[in-house]
Amino acid sequence: MKKLILGATLALTTLAGGAVFADDYPERPVMMMVSYGAGGATDFQARIVTMTAGNEDALGMPIAIINKPGAGGRVGWNWFATQAEADGYTLGAYNVPHFIAQSIKGGVEYSTDSFEPIANWGADPAVFVVATDSPMNSMDDVVAFANENPGKLTFSGAGLFVGHHIAALQLEKAAGVKMAYIPTKGGGAAAMKAVIAGEVMGGVNNLSDAFRAQEAGNVKILGVFDLERNAFLPDVPTLKEQGYDIDNASVNFRGIMVPKGTPPEVIDTLAATVPEMFKNGKVSKKMDAGGSPMHIMTRDEVIEMWAAREETLKELLAGL
Repeated sequence: MKKLILGATLALTTLAGGAVFADDYPERPVMMMVSYGAGGATDFQARIVTMTAGNEDALGMPIAIINKPGAGGRVGWNWFATQAEADGYTLGAYNVPHFIAQSIKGGVEYSTDSFEPIANWGADPAVFVVATDSPMNSMDDVVAFANENPGKLTFSGAGLFVGHHIAALQLEKAAGVKMAYIPTKGGGAAAMKAVIAGEVMGGVNNLSDAFRAQEAGNVKILGVFDLERNAFLPDVPTLKEQGYDIDNASVNFRGIMVPKGTPPEVIDTLAATVPEMFKNGKVSKKMDAGGSPMHIMTRDEVIEMWAAREETLKELLAGL
């Protein structure tokens, strides 16, 4: 009898503690891990979309960004899946298709089951870029060179089985050419520097990074890997418009997640608050200025998106 009473007391205490925890959360600043280096698109956008977290109409506590780059995001997401505390004070930025494609190919310690999505803030298409002094001015120029010089057209991207690599694989398949994809160690920022410095002949990169590089006069953007032209680049045609059967599988969805095992009450608090935080006028204004497309999605919508992308990627990556 005493054991039953003790068990009931512990259960009630746990339930009450959970309610108190949810009511008080967060009580201290929150950390968010970004799997890419400082200065790249994910880091740049993560700092913008979390800048109002300390406001009373948001979390009421600031979010500090920490970077754990390496291996196309694998270093950070491996750490997040295996070492991050599931207490609501350690958030992570996700990139899709990146982490899902990597989990499908194997060799990592995470999958979609390792994380709980909170909300999505953006959808950044991949684009093909060349340096401003490149003789190539269209995707037909790129493909013509690749046809005449199999395997010799070098182009950079942020890593293996990230959105850039997915776009590269799609381009090779659609154009029937063999090119030399060069994954960089420093993410999108390093991949862009390689193009600008002439270390490679071209590159696949994020629209937001490419937009800023083009504004600075450093690159030309030859095509967008999406179903429609983008409002930030209305004069740049899609790959599909240019005759290449390429869909939007490489579009980089970015958002916030927590480790599996985070208390449901905390997940509910974040899921209700974070999308509204993304809608702050200061956030959208700064994202627009940086050429960063926003695409806000709720937790339920992200769960559906992850599942759909996983099915698409399994088909695309089969046999590779």
